[in-house]
Amino acid sequence: MKTHPITKNIDVSQNAIVLDARTGKDAKQNYLEKHIKGARFIDLDKDLAEIGGDAAFGGRHPLPAPEKFAETLSNLGIAENSHIVVYDDKNGSNAAARAWWMLRSFGFENVQVLDGGVQAAEKNNMVFSSGEEVFEKAPLIKKENWDLPVSNLEEVENELKSNSSTVIDVRDAYRYRGESEPIDLVAGHIPGAINIPFSQNLDENGLFLSPEILKEKYTQLLQNKPENLIIHCGSGVTACHSILALAHAGFNIPNLYVGSWSEWSRREGKEVAKEL
Repeated sequence: MKTHPITKNIDVSQNAIVLDARTGKDAKQNYLEKHIKGARFIDLDKDLAEIGGDAAFGGRHPLPAPEKFAETLSNLGIAENSHIVVYDDKNGSNAAARAWWMLRSFGFENVQVLDGGVQAAEKNNMVFSSGEEVFEKAPLIKKENWDLPVSNLEEVENELKSNSSTVIDVRDAYRYRGESEPIDLVAGHIPGAINIPFSQNLDENGLFLSPEILKEKYTQLLQNKPENLIIHCGSGVTACHSILALAHAGFNIPNLYVGSWSEWSRREGKEVAKEL
């Protein structure tokens, strides 16, 4: 039975494997100092991406090979039938949502993101611990492809030219408009993409809006055409937050453009749009 993608708490009676997906240069140290009891650390750059190549061909956070991700899961003690809950410290907008997407794309049905992340866990008085957790490795899962739909740069370009898909840029509005760009080399957006910032998925407390509110919001924003969507962000991480929100609202999981703006903006000859 497939679980709902968002959970408000971690039910220890369900024997869920908890993953700490916090990011930043001190993420592992922060994990060692304090994490939800039993949580295992998963690294965005090392485990959830294959960084180091030319970002013009894959973006800043390209997906790792399925075989490599299978090794990561084995080392984390995650088996094919595991129930997994992931959290981060950015309201699920960062690596927790990326981990959720990758696990769902790997065939896991029972995978969830903790609503509100570590901040909500602290507020709700969940039990924390420190240091490394001890667990056994799991059998290696054999997987050669990602199950969920992805789009590459050429496919995004063709879909926009043929007007057959809606491309959604989930970055903050100022980045989309091209006012400034704090991470990538060029400011602006993919011509033809619309902007629905990921932050619109959250309430004033940093929690996901209810499925009903999100359903109504996206139905209006997409003019009652929620099919044929391609979601992107800066590097294919935060886009997963909006994909998670769409799944939370009951929509089908749309395509992820993994390379996102970090690839498009670096690829020679690609047009850049601005709204200044």
